[in-house]
Formats: sequence, C-alpha cells, structure tokens
Amino acid sequence: MERSDIFRAGAMIVVFVIFLAALHVIHRRPAERPVSDAPSVSAPDDLSAELLRCAELGPQDAEDPHCQAVWKENRARFFGRPARPRLPQAAPATQPMTAVPKGGKP
Repeated sequence: MERSDIFRAGAMIVVFVIFLAALHVIHRRPAERPVSDAPSVSAPDDLSAELLRCAELGPQDAEDPHCQAVWKENRARFFGRPARPRLPQAAPATQPMTAVPKGGKP
C-alpha cells in the first residue's frame, strides 16, 4: 500500500466517524424538564380576552364598534406602537439656559 492510500483510508474513516457523531447528536433526546406547579408567566390580559370574545362573534357581528376598536388596538400593539395611548409627559421642572445675561454680551 502506498502512503497516499493510507491517508485516503484515514480520511474516509474520519469522515465516517464525524457522520456517526452528527447522527448521534441529531437523534439525542433532550433532557426532561422538571414540571413545576408555578403558573405560566404569560397570563392573558384584558385585550386578549376581548379579542377572543370578538373572534367568537359571527360575521354578522363584524361591524360591532367595540370589536373594531379592539382589533385596531391589537394591530397597534402588533406593529410595535403602544397599545393604549400613553399619558402626557410632564414638562421638565427646569427651564433651559438660553437667556442672555444682563450686559448685552453673551
């Protein structure tokens, strides 16, 4: 056997071992997670409850103004805008220093 044949056989063995290792990783079962009695972190909010109520209404009730407002609020929340309008921000307590001092020179 020549030296190149030995390297070729060694490379084929290495590729075969890598293939087997990949198969092992793919078919490995994930570790079981302990079941906790704690409630779910994501509790449904009022908007979700209203969306469910409006979704249960039939097509004849699609013109309900309350449901249209709920769907509009849901779209706003989906696209990243605040779902409900924020309260107006209070004006800063200090005024900016833009006045020119008494003397006429800045």
